[in-house]
Amino acid sequence: MIRSRRRLALGTALLATAALTLSACGTSGPGESAAGEASAWATTGSVHEQIWKTSFENWNSEHPDAEISVEWFNNDAYKEKIRTAIGAGTGPSLVFGWGGGTLADYVDQGKVVDLTGKVSNLVDRVLPSVVKNGMIGDKLYAVPNSQSQPVVLYYNTELFDEVGVDVPKTWNELLSAVDAFVDAGVTPFALAGASKWPELMWIQYLTDRIGGSEVFDAVLAGEEDAWSDPAIIEALEKIQELVDRGAFGDGFGSVVADTRADAALLHTGKAAMLLQGSWLYSSFLTDAPDFVERGRLATTSFPTIEGGAGDPANIVGNPANYWSVSADASEDVQDTVTSYLDEMVFSDDYTTQLIEGGGVPPVAGLEEELAKSDNADFLTFAYDLVKNAPHFQLSWDQALRPSQAQELLTNLDLVFLKKSTPQQFVDAMNGTL
Repeated sequence: MIRSRRRLALGTALLATAALTLSACGTSGPGESAAGEASAWATTGSVHEQIWKTSFENWNSEHPDAEISVEWFNNDAYKEKIRTAIGAGTGPSLVFGWGGGTLADYVDQGKVVDLTGKVSNLVDRVLPSVVKNGMIGDKLYAVPNSQSQPVVLYYNTELFDEVGVDVPKTWNELLSAVDAFVDAGVTPFALAGASKWPELMWIQYLTDRIGGSEVFDAVLAGEEDAWSDPAIIEALEKIQELVDRGAFGDGFGSVVADTRADAALLHTGKAAMLLQGSWLYSSFLTDAPDFVERGRLATTSFPTIEGGAGDPANIVGNPANYWSVSADASEDVQDTVTSYLDEMVFSDDYTTQLIEGGGVPPVAGLEEELAKSDNADFLTFAYDLVKNAPHFQLSWDQALRPSQAQELLTNLDLVFLKKSTPQQFVDAMNGTL
């Protein structure tokens, strides 16, 4: 544990420094290297930042005549800047993204390169369900570059023992647990409602458990009135039932995810459970190491729903973050960055760093290495979720086109706040199709 924590502490310090400003590892300004020099833009503030830095440094050391310059942006600044730069043809050679609707837009505009057959070594290393999210149709336009990030149910074992509640495996058991914790004066679920996007995790899992993955597939396909599916209506009704039972407490609308306030509610004993991404585990290691070390943090999968059509092994979240190659880059630059992807991403060193940081690499055949790691229980659990999932649904706000995603966040938040009915949500979202 000591070695991993020291690496994490160093990484956290680096991230905090980098997040304050935009820093460039090369001399060219934004967009100047789109065609003539290999470049990448990446985001700060995650366990991956130091891994990416090390990977680029190793590549540049081994290929002094084909170096890749890197610029770093905080998450929100990057999202604002990249779409404008891509549209203007002044973006980086390596484009950081999440797949889904934004990637589809880039493909429609001819802004990213078809990588099919060009990164076979990398594709062979990665789990098929994660590779799939970088595909549009039957062609590969993006490759994973980070840990796989399924949404899991974290819980405080000490509170469960104190209140005498079993870990819920079914929806009815979850409702019973909610009532028991409310009666005991404990908030059942931490929820960062002020950030809105954590609310998506609830409608995503509920819709899948009730109706199966086909329900959201119809939305993605733009089928008329796809949001009117009974599974979505029922999911929204169950969300409002949870709100009425006090499942999220009274102040969830002021809790912010970016400051990890939802995680703090769990490890300080103010909340019993938290539905969040596996990416949060590394934050528990740094923010509350004693909480983890004493076995107070545990995880389980989202409960089943009796009579539901969805496969209980399905998961939601982010299969990974992704790199795409800019079509505006010169052929020589495209060759350089494509070679970087195939040789360096998820190499043995790259993968080991992810594991030591508490991440779940989407790489095939890691069972033995994970079992020997400091965080074996969690990493093996999360890895098995990804490996065995029949369907891994990308977060809806990333899967949808950007204009639809914003409407989704706004209207779902109104449902959680009881300012909108399920039918009003459905009507508003059908209007985006």
